[in-house]
Amino acid sequence: MFLVVIALMGLLAGAAIHTSLPVFLAAAAAIGGWLLAFGAREHLTRARRI
Repeated sequence: MFLVVIALMGLLAGAAIHTSLPVFLAAAAAIGGWLLAFGAREHLTRARRI
């Protein structure tokens, strides 16, 4: 499993190198926003269960 994760990270890093900087930054911002929203939703769900 670890090798699969490393291979996927390498694939994504290679794809990021071949894009322009504005496209890379926009994609990074979108992924970061999605992760923040997901984390906040999970935190609120766990807080309601307790």
